[in-house]
Amino acid sequence: RLQIVVTLSEFFNETWEAANCANCLKNNSEGLSNSTEEFLDLFNKSLTCFEHNLQGQAIDLSPNNYTEVCKNCNETYTKLNDLYNYLQRMNRQGGESEHSAHLCIDVEDAMNITRKLWSRTFNCSLPCSDTVPVIAVSSFILFLPIVFYLSSFLHSKQKKRILILPKRIQSNANLVNIQEKYS
Repeated sequence: RLQIVVTLSEFFNETWEAANCANCLKNNSEGLSNSTEEFLDLFNKSLTCFEHNLQGQAIDLSPNNYTEVCKNCNETYTKLNDLYNYLQRMNRQGGESEHSAHLCIDVEDAMNITRKLWSRTFNCSLPCSDTVPVIAVSSFILFLPIVFYLSSFLHSKQKKRILILPKRIQSNANLVNIQEKYS
């Protein structure tokens, strides 16, 4: 009456679909796809590199001094990150598995763990390659108003101010003198 087998089967099927597990497998589900195996291999190499470089450092290491990990594991982390970005692009275009546009949860979870270790735990960062274009565009936009106002000032027709002399009677100095006499 409880239909436990049916309920469990539906639960596992929904979990399988929600986690995009089929995206880690070959199309006929014979095993892991080549890209997933390559990713997991690089993931294991990255974790091994992290562990190896942490063991080589002193025990009383301050929490922000992981320069050896950053320096020695930069190449493996960069390869892993590049492969993950490539897999994301390929999955959006319909790569090895013909399923949804998301990577399987195992690959995404592994990359989340690695990125969290790299950035939060070890305080490492990859140099941003698009810094120069950002600075160039920002400085161009910053100087645009200056160029606009300068060109508007130089190209506008400046009217020279001419002093216009009044055309009325010189002054009422006589009236002032008359009032002073009567006071």
